[in-house]
Amino acid sequence: MKKILVIGSNGQLGNCIRKIAPDFEAQYEFIFTDSQTLDITNESQINEFFYDNKPDFCINASAYTAVDLAEKEEDKAFAVNAEGVGYLAKACADNKTVFIHVSTDYVFDGETNLDYSEDDFTNPLGIYGKSKLVGEELALENNPQTIILRTSWLYSEFNKNFVKTMLNLFSQKEELGIVADQFGQPTNANDLSEAIMNIIESPNKTFGIFHFSNYPETTWFEFAQKIADLSKSSVKLNALTTEQYPTPAKRPKRSTMCLDKIENVYGIEPKHWENSLEDCVKILSN
Repeated sequence: MKKILVIGSNGQLGNCIRKIAPDFEAQYEFIFTDSQTLDITNESQINEFFYDNKPDFCINASAYTAVDLAEKEEDKAFAVNAEGVGYLAKACADNKTVFIHVSTDYVFDGETNLDYSEDDFTNPLGIYGKSKLVGEELALENNPQTIILRTSWLYSEFNKNFVKTMLNLFSQKEELGIVADQFGQPTNANDLSEAIMNIIESPNKTFGIFHFSNYPETTWFEFAQKIADLSKSSVKLNALTTEQYPTPAKRPKRSTMCLDKIENVYGIEPKHWENSLEDCVKILSN
């Protein structure tokens, strides 16, 4: 039986993989770790863990994702998002393990009207995006059998995310201001977990960078409006510009990704973000 190591199992994506793992337990043995059981910034600990467990696949669902805090905690962001990824990729190469690593749309600067393809020029605006880009580079450098999945605006019924924050605020506030001039693709982490399992199940692996998200693009304001509609909230939402809502880290204005490659190579069709959001709000409303 092949083994799948899931790193960062207490995060959104890790929890979503844990949720569907029982559907695959006839074919795979899952090993779930968190930062307590496996510290990815410790190279010798990683090497020892791989030597003992010999996974066939390693899904890195761990990341330092505090976009604004990263501006102050640069060393921490790079330790987890870059150096740790390099250590994992090398351990995967040494143990003939397929490495599946999750990255972000924030590797782009958002200064374009075209959807970003996997080969487009990267130019991250903040420490978070910079650390994730170095992680991508180290992963591909240290292990040719690496699949990088760039995703965006991730949410789910687990942990802290935009959808859960909005639902919480809707219950407390009568009025909210939401940024309306940043464009991207909300992604349900449950859809990403299914895409990863589809890739693992695929008999022929193509390595390299792929984009995966829900589609089409929207703004944070429209996203929040849809959450309000689905949750039947009476909150009044006001559209703000980025300038009216300054944050420590600069965000890309339009980081919309082209999703053709993953569909052409792996046959994975992205879902409409409104349908995936509806699924999530239903779970959270029960």
